[in-house]
Amino acid sequence: MEQNKFKVKINIIDKFYRAERRFFNMKKLLGFLMVSILVLAVIPGVLATSVGTGIGLDITPEESPVWIWGCDARTVLDDTLQGGRNTSAGVYMGERVHNYAFEGEQIQWEVLVMDKNKIEQVTDVVGTLGTTQGVGNDIEVECVETTLPTTVPAPCNARILEEDLTGDTDSLTQAYYTCTLTVETSNSMQGEYFITVEAISVDSSAIMAENEYWFLNPVIALTVDGDLEFTDVRPGTIAYSNTLLVGNDAEEGSGVMLDMFISGTDFYDPASSGARCPVTNRLKLGDQTLTSSDNGEADATAVADDVCAINLGGTETGDQLCYHASQGAYSTSTDVRADAEGYVPIEYGDEWALDFYNDAEIIATPALTTYNTIDYFSGNILSPGSELAITFKLGLPEPCVGDFSDGDIYFWGEAI
Repeated sequence: MEQNKFKVKINIIDKFYRAERRFFNMKKLLGFLMVSILVLAVIPGVLATSVGTGIGLDITPEESPVWIWGCDARTVLDDTLQGGRNTSAGVYMGERVHNYAFEGEQIQWEVLVMDKNKIEQVTDVVGTLGTTQGVGNDIEVECVETTLPTTVPAPCNARILEEDLTGDTDSLTQAYYTCTLTVETSNSMQGEYFITVEAISVDSSAIMAENEYWFLNPVIALTVDGDLEFTDVRPGTIAYSNTLLVGNDAEEGSGVMLDMFISGTDFYDPASSGARCPVTNRLKLGDQTLTSSDNGEADATAVADDVCAINLGGTETGDQLCYHASQGAYSTSTDVRADAEGYVPIEYGDEWALDFYNDAEIIATPALTTYNTIDYFSGNILSPGSELAITFKLGLPEPCVGDFSDGDIYFWGEAI
């Protein structure tokens, strides 16, 4: 019995021990679970395969204004009707040194246009004309888009504040244009105007910095003060007229410089009086004829073959009418066509002709004035308000009878 009691005791102790171990293991398990729960609380989603989140984003690009730069490839072209002293129609007019232009003449610019948003924002690039500077002047011509250079031309000086755009061009934001303004008739273009190129986009406008100021279609005119009269001249003698003043009467403020020329016709007696001087009813002007090979730049040697030679005899050779002219330091006294008194002959012509060059200048002294490599006779240029003094010499042949009043002497002024 004692042994059985002992065994029972052992079993109880053993059961107690095993129960205690189970309790201890459960505590460990609970502790592990608690730690796991804490870890899951600290690191959410560790057990998921993927998870993500995000924030909102708001980006608004600046509304870029349009920009335009003149690129210094600028030129002035002659009209297509009549060339100048050394220029043919429609080519560069290098002699134009003042800011006036006439119908048919052209002003041309190359410009670079940019819109940082996109070049498609630019709706128009135009030449404008107005009495004040700025955007919104009258649109006169649409510019023509041309090939964009691979690099920004240095003369454009393209800058936006501190940003220097020198370098490669960008066809997404930049375009290149040629703008050619042709001067219209005085019906629509007459007077002084600011002229520039304007770029217009969907939300802004801009003009190139280089505004130009032009006098378009100024009125040009000559004044002749005095009368050309020879009264009671004895046949076979020489007579002198009063001095006439021939002036540049171009519109005030235009600055038009005139190259001066003279021509004339023979003279006739308008009455039925039986005139004769010396061999027929005509008083001949002279022997001078225009030489087409002489036209071009001023050249004193080109006019040397036309020398005044008064003839008082009974044949129609030589000259009957010559003139002396002076302006400032210059006169016909040093003209290669002058006789011993400084008088030069008059060319035939009743309308303007290119052959007048080096044939019909009023004063053709050796002294030359050069405008952009083109030579002009210095004493032959009249500025607005200035005048030439001209005296005529008549050699009346013998025999001569009649009243020779039907004929003309012409003065011509060509804007340079």
